Amino acid sequence: MDHDVEEIDGEEHEERLERVSAIDVAKASGKVCVRVPHPSIPGRRVTKIWDVASTTNAITALGDELADMAIGRIVVESTSDYWWPFFYLLEARGLVVWLVNARDVKQAPGRPKTDKLDAVWLAKLNERGMLRPSFVPPREIRELRDYTRLRSDLTRDRSRHKQRLEKLLEDALVKISTVATDIFGKSGREMIEALIEGTRDPEVLAGMAKGKMRVKHAALKEALTGQFDDHHAELARMLLEEIDGLSAKIDRLTTRIDELISQLPGPMTPTDSGGGQGSGSLSVVERLDEIAGIGPRAAQVIIAEIGLDMAQFPTPGHLVSWAKLSPRTIQSGPRSYTGRTGRGNPYLKSVLGEAAVAAARTDTFLGQRYRRLVRRRGKLRAQVAVARSILVIVWHLLADPTARYVDLGSDFYEQRLDADRKVRSLIRQLQALGHQVTLSPAA
Repeated sequence: MDHDVEEIDGEEHEERLERVSAIDVAKASGKVCVRVPHPSIPGRRVTKIWDVASTTNAITALGDELADMAIGRIVVESTSDYWWPFFYLLEARGLVVWLVNARDVKQAPGRPKTDKLDAVWLAKLNERGMLRPSFVPPREIRELRDYTRLRSDLTRDRSRHKQRLEKLLEDALVKISTVATDIFGKSGREMIEALIEGTRDPEVLAGMAKGKMRVKHAALKEALTGQFDDHHAELARMLLEEIDGLSAKIDRLTTRIDELISQLPGPMTPTDSGGGQGSGSLSVVERLDEIAGIGPRAAQVIIAEIGLDMAQFPTPGHLVSWAKLSPRTIQSGPRSYTGRTGRGNPYLKSVLGEAAVAAARTDTFLGQRYRRLVRRRGKLRAQVAVARSILVIVWHLLADPTARYVDLGSDFYEQRLDADRKVRSLIRQLQALGHQVTLSPAA
């Protein structure tokens, strides 16, 4: 009987290391397990387990001890942020350290849950090569990431304070947000300051409008007629102080981020080789900024989250999979369907989602790709697809420091349209509706 035989490469799962270690981390300590060959009985292995405090001196001493034992690889489970001291200090000692996802090392059903058994199980998986390392960027990128993530968090905090202030104005029956697009622009800010200082006359407040808002004088006068009193003024002043304080910190972080990016090692300013793109040299941020939907801040976040060395991701598909922007393929019997994309890196997915939304509004290839997909797949899936396309472009630009982004144009799909096939499809649709179609060439 003939069988449809498929040969697969299983060598990567047949690895067996002689000397391995695993660490099950907690807040104050880590359970260390070491598996090494038995000194006198061939084929036997010795398992040793002990506790190590999660302090710098204790972990440094542990690194020396593991180095003396010639441990080939250490795996650390990514539990909260407790893994940081173990990973950073052991890596600095020159040891091979893998950070592994806790989901990949869960114990088999029925096995008791203890820290000791967790460490032993982790060491056995490490010994047999059944774990995959997580991506941990180098020290320079980690420092940059701390600044960009704090800036993102403070920006969200500032947005929440702005929403609170807008809600406070609504409570005072001041409807300025229905007239002004941004109540924290130059005109809106001056009106809010005047309200806090005691000016309540709608005519005077509406007269503070500048630029395009001047033509909305009547609507502004109506919107500024409310019941803003002293307690509203006191709360609004507090919120404005919080907003201004956060804005100053965000500006300081942005300045520091610019400095750190300019100091990153590697080919940051490739020389342009022509091809109609102009001359001179561009930094990596400027090259990423050329992609539709990505601005300088988004480029900085992307660099901070994935780094500059694409050797960590052999292909664009590896990067997309790590970012959880590609749906999982699930096969059961004859059925194959796609699963959820997963959580991934929240900071990277957030900035790519914002870039995809911005690109969807442009007359570019990415914008046209979004408009083609949204009709068939819906807004959310179209947005994820465009975010994935942006990340693939980023991978190519970072993998080749001399590459430049060239937009394919919004008519890219139309140029590759098979006219005869389209005509036949339209004829079949009309015939299905009961029409007889006769074609004649246009003049």
